[in-house]
Amino acid sequence: MPAAHSRAVLQLVGTALCWSLAGVLIKAVAQHWTGLAVASGRGLIAVGFLVLISRGLRFTFSAPQIVGALAYAATTLVFCVATTLTTAANAILLQYTAPIWVALLGAWFLGERATRIDWLTMVVALGGLVLFFRDGLATGHLVGNALALASGLGFAAMTIAMRRQKDGSPVESIILGNLLAGLIGLPWLVAAPPLPAAGWAALAGLGIVQLGVAYWLYARAIRHVTALEAVLIPAIEPVLNPIWVFLAFSERPSGWALAGGVIVLAAVTARAVASVRARRRNAGT
Repeated sequence: MPAAHSRAVLQLVGTALCWSLAGVLIKAVAQHWTGLAVASGRGLIAVGFLVLISRGLRFTFSAPQIVGALAYAATTLVFCVATTLTTAANAILLQYTAPIWVALLGAWFLGERATRIDWLTMVVALGGLVLFFRDGLATGHLVGNALALASGLGFAAMTIAMRRQKDGSPVESIILGNLLAGLIGLPWLVAAPPLPAAGWAALAGLGIVQLGVAYWLYARAIRHVTALEAVLIPAIEPVLNPIWVFLAFSERPSGWALAGGVIVLAAVTARAVASVRARRRNAGT
């Protein structure tokens, strides 16, 4: 179904746009709360939002549903801790090794083998991300870097588990994962000081848009794309993130960052266009 696939690609772009709001919104809340308090608050808000807008939820507690939930919770919490132990650039770059894990594990668990264009896109996109975060990369920070790498593996595991549920409803894994992340971070949330009105607005944006809308789109898209497409196309997210920060806080990206961003956007766009065209050719034969 090429139309469904094309729509899914657009949904993944929408997912990346929502995810990319994390930096500017977290900055507004992190002035008052710790990272785990933010993770808990936005997760619980996302649970309420997804339950309200999702119809016919089925919590079967099947293996893929549970694995997807655990991987999701681990990804968000581990990444949150990683950013406190290494640079933000290291954390984001290492998390976006997820496509490599999906390419290696997708054939085993899903029967979806990476093509030559998939591998080429991964190499070019990761090269672009290295340039993009060149000024922020740092050596050392072994524990933080290891946790960031683990968050990439968790992201890959979540995507594979959700793809295994393509004939069902993968959104339940996201609801359970957000609930688990919210409960784990609850002690930090309870101990957090009151937020001003702007902080509450930012937290609501994190829960409703940056997580809720994003994963509502992601759960629908993943039914019609491969697991590798589901982690490659949203790779534009770390490039978009500092754009919103620049507009809100005037933090200007460097020339290297701009060059890397162009490379990432070009690689992901070329991969998405090639994928859509291939689906249409196959549908016409």
